[in-house]
Amino acid sequence: MSDATGNTTGNAHDEHGTEAARRRLARAQADLLAALVADGPVPAGFDRDRLRVQSRALTVKRASVVARIAPELPRLLGDRYRPAFVSYARGRPMTGGYRPDAMRFVAHLLEHDPALSRSERRRLRRWYRARSGEAPRGWGLAGPRAFPVRLFRPRGALTPHRAPREETSPTDTRQHGER
Repeated sequence: MSDATGNTTGNAHDEHGTEAARRRLARAQADLLAALVADGPVPAGFDRDRLRVQSRALTVKRASVVARIAPELPRLLGDRYRPAFVSYARGRPMTGGYRPDAMRFVAHLLEHDPALSRSERRRLRRWYRARSGEAPRGWGLAGPRAFPVRLFRPRGALTPHRAPREETSPTDTRQHGER
């Protein structure tokens, strides 16, 4: 097929070359990503020191986001939180989001950190158990609410009561909120 200038377009040879170039690019991107977040080897053509700096920055950012999502963890671990998280994250790319990452981090600490004191270990276990059970109804993107619901009301707690909302017609002269 030729265009208005007489040049051929849609050549099967060009399409094959483009597909091969896309595969090479995808492989190079995967290698770079592995070097940045999974402690993989540095791909050819990249500066090892710069990649190490960038990898460290991404790991620290990941630790900061986990600390915002689970602020109890830095409080429980104090100054040990950041180094412990960096050690955990080395060679472990994040999968499934930051909340599961926080859970895996705590599980890793409980299984592999002999430096945890008895009280730290107890508090981390309690934190983990409180979050690893079945999610209450209404939690998550598919549920009707965006926040967890208290499933049990303490005895004697008052139940808030709302009066049913009155329907108003266009001819009703009352203002909203007046009854």
